[in-house]
Amino acid sequence: MGCIYRRGKNYSIKYYKNGKPYVESTKSDKLEVAKRLLKKREGEIAQGKLPGVVYDRIQFDELTEDYLVDYRINGKRTIEKAERCVRYLLDEFGGMKAVDITTARIKSYVEKRMESGISNASINRELSAIKRMFNLAAQCTPSKVAHVPYVPMLKENNVRKGFIEHGDFLALIEALPSYLKPVITFAYFSGWRRSEILGLQWKNINIREGTARLEPGETKNNEGRILYMEDALWALMKGLHGKRRLDCPFVFHYKGKRLSDFRGSWKKACQSIGFPGLLFHDLRRSGVRNMIRAGIPERVAMTISGHKTRSVFDRYNIVSQEDLKEAARKRQLFSEEQARQLQNGYIRPKTQKKVATLKAATP
Repeated sequence: MGCIYRRGKNYSIKYYKNGKPYVESTKSDKLEVAKRLLKKREGEIAQGKLPGVVYDRIQFDELTEDYLVDYRINGKRTIEKAERCVRYLLDEFGGMKAVDITTARIKSYVEKRMESGISNASINRELSAIKRMFNLAAQCTPSKVAHVPYVPMLKENNVRKGFIEHGDFLALIEALPSYLKPVITFAYFSGWRRSEILGLQWKNINIREGTARLEPGETKNNEGRILYMEDALWALMKGLHGKRRLDCPFVFHYKGKRLSDFRGSWKKACQSIGFPGLLFHDLRRSGVRNMIRAGIPERVAMTISGHKTRSVFDRYNIVSQEDLKEAARKRQLFSEEQARQLQNGYIRPKTQKKVATLKAATP
């Protein structure tokens, strides 16, 4: 199937796959090395694989381009973040062969990023990009890589903790300019994302039925959903509908233009009520927690807020000190009810004896 010949000092091998010749230098002047390499390549061809020399020609830069093409053809909204990750990765791996990017090489890159003060979460986004690049290359026909390297991920401590109680929310509304009050109110009651709220148009609002709808493709997970507004939110939307501008399709706007950046007004209002670090996203967390407090089933709350996975939803359903105090109050009421039942003879004699022993042993 192939042959060995000498070109200069080192040996080269020649072999064929589907009639196409491949020539590869062994980079060695030893005949046994050439024989072993030829046997290896012939074995790969016999198994229907591409010879390893094909993979040796693939560079990391080509994988990054395929990665960005995948983002573009699928219309992913985070293309800018993907391009930023690629720039960092090319600074380290640009010009390298894909086969040379091993787990040890990736760990070395992680150490450099950590020494630069980059957070684990940011590094993990870059590591996820590497995984995706190699997986896309492996899925190509023919495959561009012989194997996908193991990419170790870092531990993240990014559990979100911010939320706002109802009294503080009312104070925040008072401190905000008039054009932002409806936006903040909708976010607090719905638990929707900032981009979903700011992109809401009147065609998505049914004033008669009191609903707000997001069509498939308009959300982060590309799934549509519907919100049945409670009375306070419904009344707010009715008032906005009565004063809406016919030259602006957006529900929330500033002088007829879609709202985009209001960080200055937000920061000033948060400082005035004593919450300088409050984020707009904290309204989403607060909305989720309020649904759970109101007794709404978690599956329904996830549908309203647009959470697709339970793990992410659990990070938003934050327990506050008031929740813990309420738990203690309920536990106290339960203990008092047990004591009352014991006094009235509602507990069986054997259980009464155990309870009496426990009470006697308790200081």
